[in-house]
Amino acid sequence: MKIWIQTLRLRTLFLSLSCIMMGIFLSASKGFFNFKISAFAILTALFLQILSNLANDYGDSIHGADHDLRKGPKRPLQKGEISKRQLKNAIAIFVILSLISGTILLYFSFEIIGMISIVSLFIFGLLAIAAAVFYTNGKRPYGYVGLGDVSVFLFFGLLAVYGTFYIHSGKFILENILPAASCGLFSVAVLNINNMRDIDSDRIAGKKSIPVRLGFDKSKIYHYILISMACIISLIFLFENDFSFKISLVFLSVLLFVYHMIKVKKTKDKQQLDPLLKELSLSIFLFVIVFGLAIMQ
Repeated sequence: MKIWIQTLRLRTLFLSLSCIMMGIFLSASKGFFNFKISAFAILTALFLQILSNLANDYGDSIHGADHDLRKGPKRPLQKGEISKRQLKNAIAIFVILSLISGTILLYFSFEIIGMISIVSLFIFGLLAIAAAVFYTNGKRPYGYVGLGDVSVFLFFGLLAVYGTFYIHSGKFILENILPAASCGLFSVAVLNINNMRDIDSDRIAGKKSIPVRLGFDKSKIYHYILISMACIISLIFLFENDFSFKISLVFLSVLLFVYHMIKVKKTKDKQQLDPLLKELSLSIFLFVIVFGLAIMQ
């Protein structure tokens, strides 16, 4: 059981939970909260995140990115504690769980958004599953050509946040693009820390992530831009919606990211970036909770 807990990478689940929670807070702030929809939105997001983790482990093993020079923690497949067949079976299980949970989610949303939207979102759900599986799998995995950042921004940001609001309300509110983009940028920052840590091993394996393309120092600058823009966009949303009296509360949580960026700047040994992954994910989760409380009427 311990081996599978390590394989599922539970520390990453705070990130997907944060993005769905942002959508739920936006829905609740407009009076559209629905417990069943929220519960299955969270469950579906967690299944998709675990699916992504499993598929990533399998794909990196197949394409040679998980080798002895990798700075991150040794994965169970890499250490021979589980087999490729077992991992493929686990991937199939979480594909099925994601489909089941997502279908139930859409069922509960039917009366709110109607059949056309149900079909559209089901297609988006299939695309999300495909994005999770083919990030590092297939003959031309898109993660190996540096497109992981785009995928994470779209699926963890725009689709997760905006989609969660839509299935609660059946409405498109343009201003919600700001918190959705903010979550997307934060999510890309988490991926960037992961790829900065693995920059040397990824370069050897031919995985051309953004840090491999930019180099370690410029990747730090890219990281600062991602986090700074995410914070700025969130604050703009609060100002535009006359939540300025609660800005100070949100600003305190922003200081967590300032501290994080200082630690990244001081980091010389790439392996020291590994614990920053969990810290950043937890900081994003706390930020979303504080932000959500700030927008509640």
